[in-house]
Amino acid sequence: MLQDTPIARTGSNFAVADIGPFAELRRFTFETPEAPLKLEGKLFLKQILNLTGSEISFNNLPPASSLLFYHKHRLNEEIYIFVRGNGQFQVDDCVFPVNEGTVVRVDPAGERCMRNTSDAEDLCWIVIQSRAGSYPDHTIQDGFGVQKRVSWVGKCQV
Repeated sequence: MLQDTPIARTGSNFAVADIGPFAELRRFTFETPEAPLKLEGKLFLKQILNLTGSEISFNNLPPASSLLFYHKHRLNEEIYIFVRGNGQFQVDDCVFPVNEGTVVRVDPAGERCMRNTSDAEDLCWIVIQSRAGSYPDHTIQDGFGVQKRVSWVGKCQV
């Protein structure tokens, strides 16, 4: 259940939503009926954008705080992209620093947790979650050029 949920604008082949600045992620709260869990500063995009091949979330951890639990996944790997702040990330028995520009991939079986080591700045990150082993190719093998001149004139404004 989300509060202040962004509304996507859609077309036949896209969905677009504006979640606002990372500095304001705390306005989102994620709660689940499956567990007594309430996470401030977490927004999942699957339902908002009608994602079909991955889950993406935007996340915030206040200064001098830690996630209160470890977690793993059954089938999905996670890619963490840090966009603000400084912290530490833990996978199994390994701890390493994270900050803006750090990217971390964790296998489903990896036991993970993190903390914000700053006394003043939020730690913000994006998580992309997808089925481990489901994408063995390179992007260049899936994408292809469209033989059409680029134009920005006379297009529908959404």
